[in-house]
Amino acid sequence: MVRAVLVPFAVLLGLLSNPAAALNWPQFRGSSGDGCAPSADPPISWSETNNVAWKVQLPGRGRSCPITLGDRIFLTTAVEQGVVRKKIEGDDMQTAEHVSLRTVCLERATGKTLWEKTLFDVPHPDPVHWLNSWATPTPVAEQGRVYCDFGTHGTVCLDSVDGKLIWQEKFPLDHQVGPGSSPIVWKNLLFLVRDGRNEQYVAALDKNTGKLLWKTPRPPLKASSGNLKKSFSTPIVLEGTETQVIVPGAQWVVAYEPFTGKEIWRINHGSGFSIGTSPILAHGLVYFGTGCMKPQLWAIRPEGHETLSESNVVWKTLKGVPVMSSPTVVGDEIYWVSDDGIATCADARSGQVHWQERMGGPCLASPLFANGRLYFFRQDAKAIVVKADKQFERLSENALEGTLIATPALGDRSIYVRTDTHLYCLGK
Repeated sequence: MVRAVLVPFAVLLGLLSNPAAALNWPQFRGSSGDGCAPSADPPISWSETNNVAWKVQLPGRGRSCPITLGDRIFLTTAVEQGVVRKKIEGDDMQTAEHVSLRTVCLERATGKTLWEKTLFDVPHPDPVHWLNSWATPTPVAEQGRVYCDFGTHGTVCLDSVDGKLIWQEKFPLDHQVGPGSSPIVWKNLLFLVRDGRNEQYVAALDKNTGKLLWKTPRPPLKASSGNLKKSFSTPIVLEGTETQVIVPGAQWVVAYEPFTGKEIWRINHGSGFSIGTSPILAHGLVYFGTGCMKPQLWAIRPEGHETLSESNVVWKTLKGVPVMSSPTVVGDEIYWVSDDGIATCADARSGQVHWQERMGGPCLASPLFANGRLYFFRQDAKAIVVKADKQFERLSENALEGTLIATPALGDRSIYVRTDTHLYCLGK
């Protein structure tokens, strides 16, 4: 039997010693990396004047997701100067004269800023896509520490109590459209994905010192340019008889031994690249998206060694598949939403579609599940809440102000929603 394990052991100890803060969201898409918190009971309806426990303005802008641990919230941000939106090589991009890359810690109950640390001052940073930012990778927290990655600009470990710098490293890369992959912690390791247009590899650092323990190049890529080699997926750890770090990238999904970086298996998914969606685990399968060109969603059995064959593929589909957001599995069903806002419910074991419904606008954040409900978030900061069921039932539609691209975080009875300007705590 295998299961997804991403939450650091020290976090579990913290939860056991602090039952009042039973639900933490310490990394991208929560402890299990799939956006699910079945025991949570967040609000079904809200607005700017209803069910807002607090709303605070954030310094700068970022597309990283808020994370929570105990009584604190952590997020990264980029304070920008001289931003200009322009076309670069056909892409909708933005440049800046200067960015200040920071980590902010807030009090969970009130939204009050406890500390704010400037980590990197970058004059004339590489351009990023208009839908991206200079602070997009989501940090990961454990008892006493928070790890923040800004892609090519650097990676840091901070004391979560006061923001004091513990260590700092830099692994430069040409992202082409900005950083996107989030780090994860497992045991004493911090995993980084560096899939740029000039170089592609996965690395593990000693989380205590920042020392590079291993760096494994990606498999050879058949691509006409570096732009077709980049990717932005966040890894997931599968524990079982053979623990695997599973990382989608351009053309290949690869599983690595966590302590050595040795490749366990790889599978060729075609010419997909620029993958923003991250893998999830359920029913003994790995679910992943294939990114740009014609995005597909695959379900495979993570069994075997070297190059896996088509016999490992359980199902795949092209129906309304996202490039940016990630799916979630609830019971026997899998849910996902395309970038243009078509939500889908399908059988997780067979891929048979139960329903597809339009959410009314682009959806770039990943869906969340809590208490029998699915939460889909549109780019215009409207959220559609539906029943998690094989029959579609819309429960509510809720509007906030601003632009919403970062995936929200769940609390016991709350949702933490980040727009381009503010952080909301939705709940009583």
